[in-house]
Amino acid sequence: MMNLYGRFLGGAIFMTAIVSGAAAHHGWSWAEADQIELKGVIRELYIGPPHPTLDVETANDGLWRVELGNPRQTERSGFVQGSAKIGDEVVALGNRSTDPGEKRLKAVRIAVGGKTFDIYPERIKTN
Repeated sequence: MMNLYGRFLGGAIFMTAIVSGAAAHHGWSWAEADQIELKGVIRELYIGPPHPTLDVETANDGLWRVELGNPRQTERSGFVQGSAKIGDEVVALGNRSTDPGEKRLKAVRIAVGGKTFDIYPERIKTN
């Protein structure tokens, strides 16, 4: 009986660690509440799990990592393979990292080549 209890407890702890890790990764707690606009040129582009990303070089602030939604959510916004390429100008609206030393932005909207992609339409704050 004790062996069964130990297995159950161990499994429960393991699952809690997985779920809390996933929630921390996919949550917004690492990002500021206020949104900023980031303009620059795409230097690297990745479309795939866990999150498509753009490395964007800005004129005044160097290279930023711009995270999009999960692949399905990003695809639903219309942003798919071929929507952008290295060298394209991009404007990203989103929430930057709370760590001032980290140049990372979770985009709620991006615009590339005259087309706008609302990644998280429900989170877009407009002035």
